[in-house]
Amino acid sequence: MKYCLLLCSIFLFLKVQAQEDTTGLDSTATIKSGLATYYHRKFEGRKTSSGVRYRKSRFTAAHRSLPFGTMVTVTNISNGKSVTVKINDRGPFTKKYIIDVSESAAKEIGIFGKGHSKVKISYDVES
Repeated sequence: MKYCLLLCSIFLFLKVQAQEDTTGLDSTATIKSGLATYYHRKFEGRKTSSGVRYRKSRFTAAHRSLPFGTMVTVTNISNGKSVTVKINDRGPFTKKYIIDVSESAAKEIGIFGKGHSKVKISYDVES
């Protein structure tokens, strides 16, 4: 009985803690953080995994598992700048990075020329 009460109280504490972490967010919003990089210029005009051609001037990105067409907000943690990109490709193919953004998106959030930066990504999960 003691163990049951202890487990129940721990469960309730964790549930309350999780609710506090998502205050002000849509219940379906997902937030992850990690390193982001951007496409090299040599990919300009090449077809992406979704079949559309990569254009450095568009706000697009590659992600390993999100469905094509998902809109993702990428925020550079070091300066707070953010941009919304559309997933249209697969990658990055190294576990070190969580997202690969287009050149224009990289310039918008201030990572162009640096190679990579720590970012936070948020997106809505479809039910």
